[in-house]
Amino acid sequence: MAVPSVKTARTWQSGLRNVAPGLSERELDAVEARFGFRFAPDHRVFLAAGLPTGPSWPDWRYGDPEQLRGRLAWPVEGTLFDVSHGYWFPLWGPEPEDAAERERVARAALASVPQLVPLYGHRYLPAAPFGPRHPVLSVYQTDIIEYGRDLADWLRVEFTGGPHHGVAVSTVPFWSNFVTDGPETAHLTPHDPTATTAAEAVEYLRMLALERLVGRQVDDGQLITAGLVADALGVDAPSLPHLAAPAGDEHPAQLFEQVLAELGLAESLPADDTDLPYERARWELVRWWLRLIVDGGLRASTGVGVITHGGWASLGHPESLRPLVELSPELLSRDASTRTDLARATVVEARRLLAGPWPPADGTPAS
Repeated sequence: MAVPSVKTARTWQSGLRNVAPGLSERELDAVEARFGFRFAPDHRVFLAAGLPTGPSWPDWRYGDPEQLRGRLAWPVEGTLFDVSHGYWFPLWGPEPEDAAERERVARAALASVPQLVPLYGHRYLPAAPFGPRHPVLSVYQTDIIEYGRDLADWLRVEFTGGPHHGVAVSTVPFWSNFVTDGPETAHLTPHDPTATTAAEAVEYLRMLALERLVGRQVDDGQLITAGLVADALGVDAPSLPHLAAPAGDEHPAQLFEQVLAELGLAESLPADDTDLPYERARWELVRWWLRLIVDGGLRASTGVGVITHGGWASLGHPESLRPLVELSPELLSRDASTRTDLARATVVEARRLLAGPWPPADGTPAS
């Protein structure tokens, strides 16, 4: 894609309130040298056309260097915060049990991921060589979404309330794993099981099977936990005790498949026979994720992200889910009280959706 001209970038900035003279080539080079990254081509042209000023805009000309370094470090530090609260990226290898070792391994892995550069608030663009016209990413710990098809689209969405134009395709390694078009096999649903009856435990096993069916990552620990829950609640399947406590030569994934077969769950999984890939399975998963939000097994803000990327986007952006998606914390303030209100509103909306017909009217899979 072509790099926009300075003249084009100035038209993008026409709706902004306070724009100082753009950074000169010498100033841009100095920023890159000082902080050790290169602006993406369109980001660089944007800043050359004019330097937006005011709250949330990084001041690359007069800003406090330590504050700017903090904003550059925000994506990695946010990911590490989630690591300390249970998140683990599967491609990092086996998850250490010791908290200090978890942080050490995660920090070492994150040292090599591409730099994200602050654009506005917690909106980011990847540094060069990614772009031009890369989607703007909204980054809040590991709740990461594409918040604009490209820089021009983001400005329109962020400052005029306009709709997104088209589908964004994020290509930046690691960070793209969290967003709509990233490889879904890297996604884990960070939840606690909420089953309290044998029937709910069987449903829990089925939901994990659905996650695997649509290509979402389910690790051995989640399979073993599901086995422990089902075994403790009296579910009857010969392989279940083995899944709950596998011996050294037993593989949880194989034991899980045996349990599914023994419970008749394998043949009951919905077929991939509609226009959208695994449409029926994804609607079942969305309903499960909503229940987890209501029951407290899935943090509200995280749940919105999971439903946005694992459901809403893959299901063709159904309008019935839009009110929930718009409660994403990336759309509002980082203020703690706001996040609390947002979490409550998310639970209310989840309950409303669960109380209605399923799938919702605009999401009924073709027969």
